[in-house]
Amino acid sequence: MTTEVDSVGLDAVAYCGYCGKARAEGDHSACASRLGVIDPPRFCGECARRMVVQVTPAGWTAACSRHGEITSAR
Repeated sequence: MTTEVDSVGLDAVAYCGYCGKARAEGDHSACASRLGVIDPPRFCGECARRMVVQVTPAGWTAACSRHGEITSAR
């Protein structure tokens, strides 16, 4: 299962893809700006598990063992 995400990749998820904390916990504006500019998500937005991330010149892929793979689709 491969999913393409927008530049931030945080739409309607329970956990922050950058820090792994619950979205309702604190301010994640700094996390969103990092994810929107340069960094791929490091944590699954559905379960907060650490993802396997691969960055290439063409973009990135991030895979959760439970929820599959997302890509930057650049």
